[in-house]
Amino acid sequence: MNILYLGDIMADPGIRVIEKLLPGLRREHSIDLVIAQAENLSDGKGIRPEDVARIRKAGVDFCTGGNHSLYRKDIYPQLNDPRQPVIRPANYPVGTPGLGYKYINTPKGDVLIISLLGKIVGKDADLLLDNPLQTVDKILEAEKLHQKAAAIINFHGDFSSEKMIIGYYLDGRVTAVIGDHWHVPTADADILPKGTAHITDVGMCGSLDSSLGVTFDSLIPRWRDGYQTKNEIETGGRMQLNALLITADDTTGLAMTTQQIRQIL
Repeated sequence: MNILYLGDIMADPGIRVIEKLLPGLRREHSIDLVIAQAENLSDGKGIRPEDVARIRKAGVDFCTGGNHSLYRKDIYPQLNDPRQPVIRPANYPVGTPGLGYKYINTPKGDVLIISLLGKIVGKDADLLLDNPLQTVDKILEAEKLHQKAAAIINFHGDFSSEKMIIGYYLDGRVTAVIGDHWHVPTADADILPKGTAHITDVGMCGSLDSSLGVTFDSLIPRWRDGYQTKNEIETGGRMQLNALLITADDTTGLAMTTQQIRQIL
């Protein structure tokens, strides 16, 4: 089974990159399932249903979540519906809108997809969160009888130590543990000793000549002079697509190969 995980799609420039490059990637690599981090999909913060429809039309099958997933309330009905391929982090407290894991059916079988939020994530570092390791343990135990073709864990966090720990913690238990949130790809895609594909951060899809998709002109006065400025999405210059390609064994569900994909327009 060939699975492609796309890094954070950053606003309209990221969507346009996906629309341009994803159809060709699906054909070239015979992709069975495309998963994308969507928490920055709409104007760089949150998820609008119409933008989900747009990337699904371009070839994305499922959307994972991060700390901005709940920013726009019009996505809540899709987050709450187990049939809709959009999730938020699973380790938010009980009572939080939406679901943190769902299945998607593919020609190769059902795939379990889970999003988790790191304990330290920028301005959201003080959020009350459930322990991500304990949370994923509970989910995997609850779903152990469900026949799966693969299990993909998305870990959205700031600390590389957390991202490494959960990768090795889940090694041999899931197909892949994929880190995101940095918007900058790390050069450490690997298959861990027991067969789980892992990367610390897969990167982003959107503007390359920017700070994580945001214009330098809107950020430099903040960093240099202490001004309060609004993030503005960079729409010009070079664009990038960053993804991780995983080939999973159809019998064991573990990873056989993994490959970083980086394309620049």
